[in-house]
Amino acid sequence: MNDVLLTVSGTIPDNLDREIRAGNRPEADYRAMAEAFHADLLDYGKAREVTGQLGELLERFVGANAVLALACFVLKDKYRVIVTDGEQIGLPLALLLKYFAKEKRRPSHVMIVHILSVRKKTLLMDGLALYTHIDKFLVYSTWQANFIKRRWKLSDERVLFTPFMVDTNFFSPGAVEHVEAQEWLRQLKPPIVCSVGLEHRDYPTLIEAVRGLDVRVIIAAASPWSKRADTTEGQAIPDNVVVRKFSQYELRSVYAASAFLVMPLFDVDFQAGVTAILEAMAMGKAVVCTKTRGQTDVVRDQATGIYVPPGDVLALRKAIERLLDHPDQAARMGSAGQDIAKNEMSLARYVQRLAPWVDGSRPTRGDLDQTA
Repeated sequence: MNDVLLTVSGTIPDNLDREIRAGNRPEADYRAMAEAFHADLLDYGKAREVTGQLGELLERFVGANAVLALACFVLKDKYRVIVTDGEQIGLPLALLLKYFAKEKRRPSHVMIVHILSVRKKTLLMDGLALYTHIDKFLVYSTWQANFIKRRWKLSDERVLFTPFMVDTNFFSPGAVEHVEAQEWLRQLKPPIVCSVGLEHRDYPTLIEAVRGLDVRVIIAAASPWSKRADTTEGQAIPDNVVVRKFSQYELRSVYAASAFLVMPLFDVDFQAGVTAILEAMAMGKAVVCTKTRGQTDVVRDQATGIYVPPGDVLALRKAIERLLDHPDQAARMGSAGQDIAKNEMSLARYVQRLAPWVDGSRPTRGDLDQTA
């Protein structure tokens, strides 16, 4: 058995290995992390097995993420480090460790953070001081990292910023086969731009910005993670805009056919949109992006893309027109972004960067024995 446990907030598909080998989907980040961390994976299915009837009752009233946290707690004595893949697991686990575990024997707890600044989470952290049982925070947004350090007076050693990642082997222009593109996509007349995802997407602003422009806009309004509503619903969709859902395999062709990506966001304080931004960059595409409080760490303004203010229809339209009118500039930005994705934000670089942080968080078995 490995000495690190890594949670997966979902169910690992039975056909995952086959789909990855066949090139039908990108490498799963948790598989790469498990290999780098020498970790065992714990998903919803395994958590249910570990927790039995108590977990079944908990899931009925609280949800599957609470079952994952409980399973981590049940298994805590078997691991030196537990890595939770989000605060939805990490906060309830911190609560269990704080109030129901023997402090001197508990494993180190490393929590990946998406957004901790929302009220219900800060209330939990403030009221129960749960930060005392999260040894390291791995954070994707500098805004979130700074917020955590200021709010709970934590040191730089405990709050570690890391860029997000993308599988640059899967999302690569060279990986796109001609047969991937569906017939309707091949028949669209260029220029084409795309916009992807659901999490806090300001599609109403995008729709108004492109209304009447000589460009075909594909909005891929879907996400395997987000539970947000599709903000294209109820909008008057112009003739030059298509709203559809795609698999990741199909989405790769959409990126390939597009001149660049447009990422319209509401002003949020975490890395909304980062997955699609990095996928497009890995495909060699420039990015027009809303500059929010949380989305400032990936796009490099005027180098790999263009930032525009939140909710500004005119600014967004001008940025889109600028890259449409200057395709050579869009191409240069896309090439620069692709280099950054490969060299700094690839999945391989991500796990390489995180592995020492996880390994360095481990208490030694001797320390555990001496403090028992």
